[in-house]
Amino acid sequence: MFSSKKDSNGIKMAKLATLVAHNVHISGDLEFSEGLRMDGQVTGNVSGRPGEETLLVVSDQGAIRGNVSAYDVIINGCVTGDVTVAHFVELQSNARVLGNIYYQQLRMDIGATVEGKLTKFDSQSAHVPTLPAPPGYSIDLATN
Repeated sequence: MFSSKKDSNGIKMAKLATLVAHNVHISGDLEFSEGLRMDGQVTGNVSGRPGEETLLVVSDQGAIRGNVSAYDVIINGCVTGDVTVAHFVELQSNARVLGNIYYQQLRMDIGATVEGKLTKFDSQSAHVPTLPAPPGYSIDLATN
């Protein structure tokens, strides 16, 4: 899982360069490159750096309260917010998504739950849905 090769699902296994440990809670948006393993909690949007083939892994201990966007996503924990995946999303048996999922390829194991819409978008399409912030979450767009 730490090498840069494809597994049988077509996910390019990026180097998991970042770990958010189970005892860490982050409040605010998080942008990552390469790969991120989420064992802790994030209240805010989590996104892979645009233009890169990023991988987000949300373990069974991990939770995100905010929107998620990345090239590849594997979920085995809880995501409360919309998920946009440019390539491949895998929902493992403990996955719980409370929001919509926009994807190109999807794998869903028995036991995974989604309370929202599953929307497949064409890989040739330049239009990827823009996601609003989750309810009760505000974004300050002021720059310094």
